[in-house]
Amino acid sequence: MGNPKSIGEVGVDDLVEAGLSWEAAAELERMLQESVARAWRSRTPSLGVELDLREVWRELASTGALKPSHPHRVHQLVYYSVYSGWDASARGPPLYWFPSLSQSKETNLGRLMESHGRKLLGSSYKDPITSFSLFQKFSVEHPDVYWSIVLNELSLSFRRPPSCILDTSDKSKPRGTWLPGAVFNIAECCLLPSQQQRRGDDSIALVWRDEGYDHMNVNRMTLKELREQVMLVANALDATFSKGDAIAIDMPMTIHAVIIYLAIVLGGSVVVSIADSFTPREIASRLHISKAKGIFTQDFIQRGGRKFPLYSRVVEANPVKAIVLPVAGDSVGVKLREQDMSWKAFLSQVDHVPRRHYYPAFYQTADSVTNILFSSGTTGEPEAIPWTQLSSIRCGADSWAHIDIRAGDVFCWPTNLGWVMGPIALYSCFLAGATLALYHGSPLGRDFGKFVQDAGVTILGTVPSLVKPWKSTQCLEGLDWTKIRSFGSTGETSNIDDDLWLSSKSFYSPVIECCGGTELASSYIQGNHLQPQAFGAFSNASMTTGFVILDDHGAPRPDDQPCVGEVGLFPVYMGATDRLLNADHEEVYFKGMPTYKGVQLRRHGDIIKRTVGGYYIVQGRADDTMNLGGIKTSSVEIERVCDRADESILETAAISLAPPTGGPEQLVVLVVLKKGCKAEPNDLKMKFSKAIQQNLNPLFKVSSVKIVAEFPRTASNKLLRRVLRDQMRQQLSAQSEL
Repeated sequence: MGNPKSIGEVGVDDLVEAGLSWEAAAELERMLQESVARAWRSRTPSLGVELDLREVWRELASTGALKPSHPHRVHQLVYYSVYSGWDASARGPPLYWFPSLSQSKETNLGRLMESHGRKLLGSSYKDPITSFSLFQKFSVEHPDVYWSIVLNELSLSFRRPPSCILDTSDKSKPRGTWLPGAVFNIAECCLLPSQQQRRGDDSIALVWRDEGYDHMNVNRMTLKELREQVMLVANALDATFSKGDAIAIDMPMTIHAVIIYLAIVLGGSVVVSIADSFTPREIASRLHISKAKGIFTQDFIQRGGRKFPLYSRVVEANPVKAIVLPVAGDSVGVKLREQDMSWKAFLSQVDHVPRRHYYPAFYQTADSVTNILFSSGTTGEPEAIPWTQLSSIRCGADSWAHIDIRAGDVFCWPTNLGWVMGPIALYSCFLAGATLALYHGSPLGRDFGKFVQDAGVTILGTVPSLVKPWKSTQCLEGLDWTKIRSFGSTGETSNIDDDLWLSSKSFYSPVIECCGGTELASSYIQGNHLQPQAFGAFSNASMTTGFVILDDHGAPRPDDQPCVGEVGLFPVYMGATDRLLNADHEEVYFKGMPTYKGVQLRRHGDIIKRTVGGYYIVQGRADDTMNLGGIKTSSVEIERVCDRADESILETAAISLAPPTGGPEQLVVLVVLKKGCKAEPNDLKMKFSKAIQQNLNPLFKVSSVKIVAEFPRTASNKLLRRVLRDQMRQQLSAQSEL
């Protein structure tokens, strides 16, 4: 929303036009003028007579002048008026959230810095806000020191403690060995009481609600009850499978899915993560790659009052054995194959066991695999990424540090165990002593929003494609989200106005942007509670993470200058993969990467922009992998399907583009037709969308189709998708300026 007025020119009439009553508008106008006056009085001498617009917004946000109940047009009017004269190219992105010194000392990282900062940083340590960047750099240079402190903050219980944090003596492992000698079970760590987290058996571990029961109280499960349910399932697993078996989960992220996940890990087997939106072909490929011995699934999925078949899709993928849960009630609503079992029959196998609610954890080394996740490669076959116990620690620790999850928090992130955020949400909660909130149904509507309110959610995770429909349908009107003290956002690029809307629902709580990868088990850049935050931007590298931005020749750009380029990660990265099941790990992540200060950098694949002021904005993928609705997929996969969608097609090129105004990437398919053939772009768009949804993912949709004469190629005939992206981006930008 553009607005020619500065904040000093916004009057009562403007606020009334934006949707306020005359009385409310007069009151807000008075508070606006007072905030501007206070900002004038607090301006810094270095700015001379210029008003610091950030101080105006800080004053407004801190006084609560802008209320969640105000229409979004009011929030837009005020925010864009405050920053109407702001030159982002010269001063960096405008800021909307500012840490206070007193609150910073109550955060997890702030407490840690207050306790250890002076010892580690000496006289250069001042306070958590002033010294955050120094401390983050210290964590990169001394990861062993940082991790030795943070491991004590999490609910970790070692059967045998590590001999050290990081062993670099083995020259055959240039990136070191983490927690050598440690023996433990990460699922057991999630289930035991913890004095450190003030978590007892009676603490609430899970809250949930089934769709359609939104008038009822939320359901609650204590830590003891969760532990007993997990141990019951672990005993039943032993009656069905062998230790070390790969066992898939393909179902929504329900309380049962979480119990099954923890039970598989507790018993020493390996979870195979499969998203419940996948087609039979995609399910089959993941079962084949992982050599899964069985799969947990549901008869149906319930979404928005409708039931969608799931078991039938899974059966089409031909798993060895399926254990099927009912979406509602006690009995499954489908006829099962002979080798399959209902959930009820599966559990009844241990009815005769005297202590079926007790199970001795299977202890393993830190680098033992507990979970196989998948990320689309550029070859068409998904890369099978093994998560170890280290990966679980990493994601829990990063959420503890950056999103500031603490004991007593209620954490909700609508996701699925088939995507990386599923396991991240699980471990982030239970290792920090927080309560995990699960909604069994669609997160798109008011019913989910009411669950967030009723469950007392304090940290809410999102993806931008969720926020957009919440905002456009106005389905959350009248709900109270003010208990939320922090939002999280990942999966795709955030739209600034959507984040403005989201943050305003809780008196401008910070939206912590997170960007990483399944293979990293975490985010390499992230927001935090110790630095000012800007909508749609990342404020720093995550703790212990170092990276450089590379120019077109692979040379690192200076750390303190605005620039754009491919990110190169420092290779010593606790929790990151050191193997892939179906690809060469070194070739995928290291081959061709430059060295920096004597070590070879790790490839991640993002193009990022460092702004004035040191903030970061992700600008897409350096390779031909795209991000659609928070799901990574390859151009090759899309093109294979589209090439067969119509007989007139010679070849296609699939690219993704972020809209000029920001927001999630949109799928664009460019087409070269066979000689003499004709086709209409809109007809092809419908055919492509249908083919992609049937063969790849029902959540993908084609935004636009363009027919061209030919594609740009290299001398070796390789398709230059990057050139196509640049051309389309220029066209979109030119159209948006008209």
